[in-house]
Amino acid sequence: SRRTRTPDAMAPAASPSDWYNSLPPVCKAWGTACFACTLFSQFGLVDLRNLYLNWALVSGKFQVWRLLTNFCFLGKFSFPFLMRMMMIARYGVFLEQHTFAGRIADFVWMVMLCVLVLVPIPALVPSIQIPFFGPSLVFTLLYLWSRENPNANTSIMGMITMKAFYLPWGMLGMGLVMGQDPVPDLLGIVAGHLYYFLAVLHPRAGGVRLIRTPDWVRAMCFSAFGVRSAPAPTYVRGRDDARAGGGGGANR
Repeated sequence: SRRTRTPDAMAPAASPSDWYNSLPPVCKAWGTACFACTLFSQFGLVDLRNLYLNWALVSGKFQVWRLLTNFCFLGKFSFPFLMRMMMIARYGVFLEQHTFAGRIADFVWMVMLCVLVLVPIPALVPSIQIPFFGPSLVFTLLYLWSRENPNANTSIMGMITMKAFYLPWGMLGMGLVMGQDPVPDLLGIVAGHLYYFLAVLHPRAGGVRLIRTPDWVRAMCFSAFGVRSAPAPTYVRGRDDARAGGGGGANR
């Protein structure tokens, strides 16, 4: 069976700059934007009222940047902010470097699809008004990592050990204990599961592959990163069912 791998993005590096430079481009860009947004807002250099998701301003005043900037704020400097940044550095980086190794366009398309799932929610469900979906997207990456490495041994803050498959729910429970709203995290899990079902579980069961990265995304990624993406993995029923316990989205 395939060897289960654990995140190594937090492994010691020669220096902080070496570690930062070793990060893959997408997670590096997003993590940097999140840190900068929190830092600048802390010192009053950025007004969060210009960044949060407001569909009335998006549709009425064409402030379309809000569709993206709402994903770049993970909260003020605090323990939850630190945890979310660490989750990007561990689980997001693992997905980009290993699960989607050589397939940066597929990784970008996955993120875009999950963004498209999350962004319309306040417009479709008026009772759910979430100004910033950054924490939800972080939880999406955590959920996808847990499905790719369900049997990996992990822990919450080194105190509560569990299989990785249960880690999103353990983190959700810890947030509840700390008094956090569970809805953003739950929505992140929903977005992640929807993607994982359509991209991995359904094709593995013999269904038609419903998620394919468009050529324009591949061209955009080549233009931005100078790397051509390999094609997505092909699932063969029976062979991949036998490997199901080790995850399904990594290259084969």
